Amino acid sequence: MNKMRCALLHPSSFILHPFMKCEILSIGSELTTGQNLDTNSQWLSLRLAEIGIAVAWHTTVADDLQDNIDAFRIATQRAQLVLATGGLGPTLDDLTREVVAKVAGVELVFDEPSFEHIKQLFEKRNRQMPERNRVQAYFPAGAEVVPNPYGTAPGFCIAVCGSALGNSPASAKPQAVIFAMPGVPSEMYAMYHEQVKPRLLKLGFGGGVQIQRKINTFGTGESHIEEKLFDLTRRGHVPEVGITASDATISLRIFARAANIAEAQAQIAPVEATIRERLGKLVYGVDDEELQHAVLRLLGEKRKTLATAESITGGRVADRLVEVPGASVWFHGGIVAYDNRVKVEQLGVPQAILDAHGAVSAQVAEAMAVGCRERLKTDIAVSTTGIAGPGGATPTKPVGLAFVGVAWEGGVSSTSFTWAGTRMEIQSRTAKQALNAVRLKLLEMP
Repeated sequence: MNKMRCALLHPSSFILHPFMKCEILSIGSELTTGQNLDTNSQWLSLRLAEIGIAVAWHTTVADDLQDNIDAFRIATQRAQLVLATGGLGPTLDDLTREVVAKVAGVELVFDEPSFEHIKQLFEKRNRQMPERNRVQAYFPAGAEVVPNPYGTAPGFCIAVCGSALGNSPASAKPQAVIFAMPGVPSEMYAMYHEQVKPRLLKLGFGGGVQIQRKINTFGTGESHIEEKLFDLTRRGHVPEVGITASDATISLRIFARAANIAEAQAQIAPVEATIRERLGKLVYGVDDEELQHAVLRLLGEKRKTLATAESITGGRVADRLVEVPGASVWFHGGIVAYDNRVKVEQLGVPQAILDAHGAVSAQVAEAMAVGCRERLKTDIAVSTTGIAGPGGATPTKPVGLAFVGVAWEGGVSSTSFTWAGTRMEIQSRTAKQALNAVRLKLLEMP
């Protein structure tokens, strides 16, 4: 094994690139097999953004020695900072210590204080320490131990130099820094806040802030949104603007990096204003706001009440509305009319309309909304009807066809859309379609 060591971890050891990037490595076969969800990477990315460190890569790797070596080598060659979680336990599949030692070109060495801490934890729990836990007190030579008061897996940080990575010419200057932390979320959270974050700042990583603003839209497709904002979403735009689609909601994410929050917000403000101007009523909210938040906010502003009549969505519209605290002030209730008999008896839909047009039709959606509004005595009512599949389609009415009706004093209207996706996706998107129809109607009201 190569014995060459990097310079010690010290701020003067680093030549930090102004656009330094970070990689997060999550280790564990339970993650790659899908048994557990990798929440550590998401959490770390959010915390790093708070101190101005941009995360460029998330890598998840199973408990395989060579795969881990390859993953760490790739990470240290393309990122100046690598944060790893997992693989620090006492079992044979916990490989992070051995892997990082190989990547850094050093031996594993025993740390007596760490071993004493592990023994004391077992003593406090009135348990005998298995001999296997001794392995948790070994660290790559030259690494700095990062204490873990809450568990038996200490972390560590180590600088990896270019020569250890096979770069030429050989250099004793650190090319990358690795922080290894436990995979147990509660232990990792505490270690990051108490140990890792202060070290990152001391070493000169980060500085400033990285914040994002998410603009949420509904009512058109991702490509149509991008056509309207192409000059903002192009590569190299400052601040960066990205587009994401999730369950028919299209979101614009504005990423800004600056010395402080005020400067970052100053970058975001004109871009957000442009997005709102170009997209108009397609924009319904920001950050974590969903359509139900927008609807209830408008109901409050307009002093209007709402009721729901649902067929295809089976109560999903009402369910989303009552997720919002205070919904009972403006949302009176709903009727799930899945069977045609309920549409007739509870909502007053004329049997003649059902016979002439079928349950999945604009006429029935409008009659459901009118009947719901009259019976529940609200200012507005919204209805849904459609075909969620996988069966029930006809040559003229495919799976995914949905109608939404909105009734108000003196009027009623309906819209239709044909959604693609699974049964649950069609139902979810139709519920959003219904909420959006209410939102648009409220925007028209005095």
